[in-house]
Amino acid sequence: MSKQRQLRLGAFMRPVSIHTAAWRYPGAFPDANFNFAHIKRFAKTLERGKFDAFFMADHLAVLNMPMSALKRSATVTSFDPATLLPALAVVTERLGLIATGSTTFDAPYHVARRFASLDHLSGGRAGWNVVTTSNPDAALNFGLDEHMEHDERYRRAREFFDVVTGLWDSWADDAFVRDVADGLYFDPDKLHVLNHKGKYFSVRGPLNVARPIQGWPVIVQAGASEAGKQLAAETAEAVFTGVGGLAEGKRFYADVKGRMEKIGRNPDHLKILPGCFVVVGDSLEQAREKRALLDSLVHYDSGIASLSIGLGHDASGFDPDGPLPEIPPSNASQSARDRIVATAKHDNLTVRQLAQRAGSFSGLAMMGTADQIADEMEQWLTEQGSDGFNIMFPFLPAGLDDFVDKVVPALQRRGIFRREYEGKTLRENLGLPRPANRFFTAQAHAAE
Repeated sequence: MSKQRQLRLGAFMRPVSIHTAAWRYPGAFPDANFNFAHIKRFAKTLERGKFDAFFMADHLAVLNMPMSALKRSATVTSFDPATLLPALAVVTERLGLIATGSTTFDAPYHVARRFASLDHLSGGRAGWNVVTTSNPDAALNFGLDEHMEHDERYRRAREFFDVVTGLWDSWADDAFVRDVADGLYFDPDKLHVLNHKGKYFSVRGPLNVARPIQGWPVIVQAGASEAGKQLAAETAEAVFTGVGGLAEGKRFYADVKGRMEKIGRNPDHLKILPGCFVVVGDSLEQAREKRALLDSLVHYDSGIASLSIGLGHDASGFDPDGPLPEIPPSNASQSARDRIVATAKHDNLTVRQLAQRAGSFSGLAMMGTADQIADEMEQWLTEQGSDGFNIMFPFLPAGLDDFVDKVVPALQRRGIFRREYEGKTLRENLGLPRPANRFFTAQAHAAE
């Protein structure tokens, strides 16, 4: 009898809740997004719940919204992940630590060094979220007047990935002999100088950090456009995507895994984890009441700004009680725009209703008792809608505590979620292979 498929769970923790009113909910920590004591508590709770990873979706600009909305946002200030995640590595032992590293506004050498260091500091628990950065305001913080064109960002990202992973392979695993008697610190034959010269980058190398414990930190990707899905199929080992329901999830799952097969990658070597907003109650009615109270705390100014970001188009001048006008494509996230437009047409929503949803999270949501939520997650897993989920908590700490104390045991009773971690590294816990070093074939064959 084959082993039952296991659910993988990430936790979306930057911001600590995607919901714009989370900080206003009764009993929530208003400063949760920028209070290390709180974040440390959350990480320990996630590890107690045997989550695969803490995921930090970093941003390189204060969100592009008018001051009327910005003044209501709890996400304008956040820790740099290169500072926060090493601190969390010290207070956790098995929890994966994943963060964004922008391929548009950072340099490959910086990213390679940063995540290699995190992998060593955490004992092999680092993950790099490969993001092209959709917020056009970020360009203004890096000496650019205009954001790089969408598909151009993805072409740059592909070369960026090759450079970073090449730098991670600078050293053989056994390069550092540290022979005290002979005075030999490393074997020169086990050092590779990259000497990369491409369209976007010229990087000599080698990296001045030993090869990561995992070989490479786990590669995560979040784009859902055609270019994003192709990049995921070619490079990613986990995908954090946004889908609205099981049917859409199954299409995305089949699409990306099918692309992997076409280029010779094993589809099992990528875990598809849709973002899922979860509200737990002692009954379905209570869960709905919690969600309704939370949604009622979204101010229209905040909601319409969130809608504008999602559309890549200023929606502040739209008739609040009219239908969504035609929205032309923009240079922002295309997948987000397409989802909103499709939802507006399917549900016949007004701009006001769309703004409410945008501020309160309009993507995949599960509400109900722990057993109802576990049943729904099991259906996604068995019908190949996903390999798990990137959980978004409605408010903290209660939303996180409810999930760990109630939903996790329900998943464990079904035999689809671990009771103990499988290993020490993020790769071991996700069931992912350790990449061979491309420059040292003997080592690569030994790893196989």
